[in-house]
Amino acid sequence: MPVVAAGHHHGRIVAYSPAGAIRDSDIGILERAATVAALVVTRQEAVNAVESKYRADFLRDVLTGRAGSAERVATRSRAFGWDLERPVTVLVAEIDPDGDERSAQDRLVTSWTAAIRRHDPRGAVAGFSHEVVAVVGATADTARLARDAAAAFTDSPPAASPPVTFSTGTSRPCAGADTLPDAYAQALKAARVGRQLHGPGAVAHFDQLGVYRLLSLVNDTEELHAFVRETLGPLATDDDAENSDLRRTLQVLLETNLNVAETARRLHFHYNTLRYRIGKLERLLGGFTDDPHLRLNLTLALHVLRMRGI
Repeated sequence: MPVVAAGHHHGRIVAYSPAGAIRDSDIGILERAATVAALVVTRQEAVNAVESKYRADFLRDVLTGRAGSAERVATRSRAFGWDLERPVTVLVAEIDPDGDERSAQDRLVTSWTAAIRRHDPRGAVAGFSHEVVAVVGATADTARLARDAAAAFTDSPPAASPPVTFSTGTSRPCAGADTLPDAYAQALKAARVGRQLHGPGAVAHFDQLGVYRLLSLVNDTEELHAFVRETLGPLATDDDAENSDLRRTLQVLLETNLNVAETARRLHFHYNTLRYRIGKLERLLGGFTDDPHLRLNLTLALHVLRMRGI
């Protein structure tokens, strides 16, 4: 007999008789047992939902600095089985924009909760409206934890087409509860900038964002776009099919510190072909080979293009 509660199949109650005879009265007992089991499951799910909301509300208060004194945070954390008094790291997992958040959010919470239990039983984890946040010991292998959570999320039903993915950001280690709001902001920024740079399903650490960490602080997108247009001129758009190729040439030149031989090798160009392209780039952009400030501006503009688009 199936145990069905709230439209979900939770298992079966199975009867076996060595004599090979299952009577009608046995069937009735199984039906009543399945009903009782479904009621127990429903009640436990309701309790779990309340407890989960309570944990999530408390963790949100901790991460936003509204949970009170360090002693209060430590006491309530211990009641949940969390250890927030040690050095910790914050991870944020966000469903990527193209996914169906309503159907995927519960699976995301379940996947991360299971992963945290395996990697750090004293870690904290809770689901918010658009993300899952985990706080784990600073010595935890966060990259492996994120991979395990992603694998569990992918394997859990229902399968979607295209598949739903999430991006993960990791903060720097922090000393404890007092510094968790800053760590949470770092992890959230890492998740969102990592998605902009690498696409859906990205895993990024705050310390690995480099200059993108600074660019992400500029909220005025139009100002960034204006900077790109002023710096790159006609190369700021793809109106001409050659623009993308010239930007790639410029990018590699800057990456190699204007090493023409190395740039030609990377791009598989003949040396003279690259010299011709450099001349064309300087006619469009100015004498960047002799102007370090212009090279810096060009590098930043290319970074903005990669992060934000145009």
